Amino acid sequence: MSETAIDPTVPPSGPGCVDCDASGGWWFHLRRCAACGHVGCCDSSPAQHATAHWRDTGHPLVRSYEPGEDWWWDYSAGAYGQGPDLAPPQAHPTDQPAPGPADRVPPDWRTHLHA
Repeated sequence: MSETAIDPTVPPSGPGCVDCDASGGWWFHLRRCAACGHVGCCDSSPAQHATAHWRDTGHPLVRSYEPGEDWWWDYSAGAYGQGPDLAPPQAHPTDQPAPGPADRVPPDWRTHLHA
């Protein structure tokens, strides 16, 4: 895992997927870019913004932004990895549901997930 793709001082962009928030969408789980702090939704989510962020920026390393999870993913290698502690917070608020946000998740949300 390339340390140059990590800035441990940059905070996350917010408590949820910044792109879903901008478009009125919703997410299943969240990923945090290790280079710039962009919080995007996972590949199971309808919009898959974390992967789109990697493709748009070339920032390959993300850390789970889910409470209780500390794993890393390297899009370039297509593999799990490790990295340093990042600036807090380490996850979205624990009272924020997954999927979320609650007011935008459709009743049939499971049918919208990607396998």
